[in-house]
Amino acid sequence: MTPPLKSRQYSQESLMFFNSELFKTVQLSELFADSKTFADAIPKLPYGDILSQYQKHKEMDNKIELKDLALKNFVEQYFEIPEHEEVFVDGDKVCINEHIETLWQRLEKPADKIESGSLLPLKSAYVVPGGRFREIYYWDSYFTSLGLLDSNHIALVESMLDNFLDLQTRYGCIPNGNRSYYLSRSQPPILGLMAELLLPFKKDKQAFLIKCIKGIEAEYQFWMRGSEQLSDEKKAHLRVVKMADGSVLNRFWDESSSPRPESYREDVELLVQSQPENSAEFYRNIRAACESGWDFSSRWLADADSLATIRTTRIVPVDLNCLLYKQEMLLSNYYALLGDEEKSREYFSAATARKKAINHYLWSAEQGFFMDYDLDKYAQSSVKSLAGIVPLFVELASEKQAQLVGAVIEREFLQTGGLITTSIHSDQQWDAPNGWAPLHWFAIQGLLQYQQSALAENIKHRWLNTVEVYFKQTGKLMEKYNVCQQNHKAQGGEYDVQEGFGWTNGVYQALAAL
Repeated sequence: MTPPLKSRQYSQESLMFFNSELFKTVQLSELFADSKTFADAIPKLPYGDILSQYQKHKEMDNKIELKDLALKNFVEQYFEIPEHEEVFVDGDKVCINEHIETLWQRLEKPADKIESGSLLPLKSAYVVPGGRFREIYYWDSYFTSLGLLDSNHIALVESMLDNFLDLQTRYGCIPNGNRSYYLSRSQPPILGLMAELLLPFKKDKQAFLIKCIKGIEAEYQFWMRGSEQLSDEKKAHLRVVKMADGSVLNRFWDESSSPRPESYREDVELLVQSQPENSAEFYRNIRAACESGWDFSSRWLADADSLATIRTTRIVPVDLNCLLYKQEMLLSNYYALLGDEEKSREYFSAATARKKAINHYLWSAEQGFFMDYDLDKYAQSSVKSLAGIVPLFVELASEKQAQLVGAVIEREFLQTGGLITTSIHSDQQWDAPNGWAPLHWFAIQGLLQYQQSALAENIKHRWLNTVEVYFKQTGKLMEKYNVCQQNHKAQGGEYDVQEGFGWTNGVYQALAAL
């Protein structure tokens, strides 16, 4: 295992490399169909040595017609390029649950030993989603863990939790994934949810909570950082927003405002096509949408048909604020169990204030649904999305609100194969006609919390059927599904639909076991 100081040095070196002429030249050359491929490449020599060789290579290579070939040969000489590995079987001959058990073995990675490149080494075993996603992903891991626990891989789930606690300590946040290019952002906070999943399996619950509590609290402070700087003149800073009544809610953000290394060419090309007034804010909004996990969706767009109109940082998201409410409640409960009544009261007070603000700004009595809030329009967003079910999942909604939300879900989101992600059909993957495993888990569990078991069972049956039908046809478990036309491959987004797939496997197993 790479020592922490050394791993931080490697991550900084890789970030410097991402700003180099060589990196940008390779990414813009379309040498790789997916920009993430080169961002994940492992250098065979120190980056500084490779860049020196590149300068010599440029001076020698004067034949323009050989430029692309010479660049390809140079990259292959100095970098190990990750390979894309397909994982599928004959769906007619293999039981889906047996295949998932095989997948857990294929998707599991041991503690990292790589000493260079963009990977942030993890000290314990972990599970990756699959396909182009060769590293751990933060919010994915909660949904993956649901299935791992059902398969009795309890130690593996705890090792993933330990990795996140370690990342929080090392870097001051839990990054989107364990890559240096993800260090400027996180993902929806699920650290407390993972601890809650594992708590029933622990004999010494107090010792387990002592291990986890400071990490959960540090993550919460990461999301609330800068709140003391808010004022009537400065209403938004980093991930916190001061609302008109003085309450504080949260938004998605990214510390950087440049093209993403893992999608460098795609971001630059989109900038050229769209020509926004402020390129830095354009890139930051792209990155902030990645922190949401919903990359991309009409939730973040001024015009649902144009990714160029992205404005993520001007939206107060209902799902993020509900997950932070849940984190405040867990911190309150866990500190009470540990005997710290003062801390417990502090977090209960924070949760109470957030619940009041969510109901004031994010509940629409007219729509009978929880909606995102648009900071520029001083009004709720017009986009209905499955994020509106998360208040039920965290038990923030009243009984009346839950009944109204359930009616909207059944009337506007329920399709043949499960739930569409938003009511808007677009080219973005987090819109109709696509459905996603994590949102089905939130919806089904949320409805069950409020005794809407018939609707929950209906959604569960349709979603499981979608996964099973596609598996029988292709032998694959996918990242997302077309829930309007089950036989059609899901489309949309920056890359082709991936297979594997961690959170689909996890949610399938957990729902099948309900």
